[in-house]
Amino acid sequence: MAAATQGLVQTSPENNPHVPKRTTVKALVESPALTSIPSNYSYTRYPNESDASDPDEKIPTIDFSLLTSRDPLQRSKVIQDLNKACQDWGFFMLVNHGVPESLLKAVLDGCKEFFNLPMEEKMKFADKDIWKPIRFGTGVDVKVEKFFTWRDFLKVFVHPQFHFLNEPKGFSEVSGEYCKRTREVARELLLAISEALGLEENYIEKAMDLESGFQLFAANLYPRCPQPELVMGIPAHTDHGLLTFLIENEIGGLQIEHNGKWFRVNPLPNSFLVNTADHLQVLSNGKYKSIRHRAVVNNKDTRISIAVPHGPSLDTVVSPAPKLVESESHPAAYMPMKYKDYLNLQLDGKPCLDHNQLTFT
Repeated sequence: MAAATQGLVQTSPENNPHVPKRTTVKALVESPALTSIPSNYSYTRYPNESDASDPDEKIPTIDFSLLTSRDPLQRSKVIQDLNKACQDWGFFMLVNHGVPESLLKAVLDGCKEFFNLPMEEKMKFADKDIWKPIRFGTGVDVKVEKFFTWRDFLKVFVHPQFHFLNEPKGFSEVSGEYCKRTREVARELLLAISEALGLEENYIEKAMDLESGFQLFAANLYPRCPQPELVMGIPAHTDHGLLTFLIENEIGGLQIEHNGKWFRVNPLPNSFLVNTADHLQVLSNGKYKSIRHRAVVNNKDTRISIAVPHGPSLDTVVSPAPKLVESESHPAAYMPMKYKDYLNLQLDGKPCLDHNQLTFT
């Protein structure tokens, strides 16, 4: 950590009474006492963490309208493209998904209004209990990371029961509609992914009990940072669940690990950035990969992103699909685990996929 901040005048909670010991990043940035990055936000990048996008490579694009096409040839072609995207990248941009652009804008605007609420309003939802259905916080738990991250967040459980805030006005309604529409798109994608894996079309739907599937609404605020090279918005991680949908306010910051390098993502307008998550890797017996990704910040603009993971029901025991397990040539690579137990491990800072993976001698 010292190498990252060498030569800087530290404004840490320990030596400056004007900077609270634990505060939101938004309040920290707005503090007139802030002259440099507090030491407990300092993040050291290692050589293999440098940005190294290949300009000739592009994240695959999937046209959702072709998945619902009545033309069997068009549907077959896009399912092949989807299969390749899930294997080669673990990420794809979903276009023509049918969710109105006005709804995407409205839910992003609602997030901005929430983060602009007075501190006392937001702090009503500050809680360390990960199973609180509405939770506001900043950074990450120090059990998971040894430094604070440059973000504030709102996390809400929105399915199978819908929870939400009463303020700001209208935020609950637009978010409820947004979550409903994305859930419909995710279920259609998972029907196609079942086919792409050579399973029955509704295998994932039934095996993962998607009717009671766990859906989380996670809004992230990344304020502009005077020294962005010294902090991290969210460190490298993978997502729990089956698929995660991401939208943002046109301020880039997401990077994904691809072929051993960090690839900067520039989503198409009005698209969802979708990634295959941990439980799709387990269900596919490793055919699809849950790819590490991270969020970086900048010194010019505040970024807002909304990630919506779509998972199995909390009581579902997830294991490789039997059809994708061949006893000798391709045995099961993951042991069965209840989704809720997996979340408890992940949120306690454990490397879940490693913990869940079987080893063979």
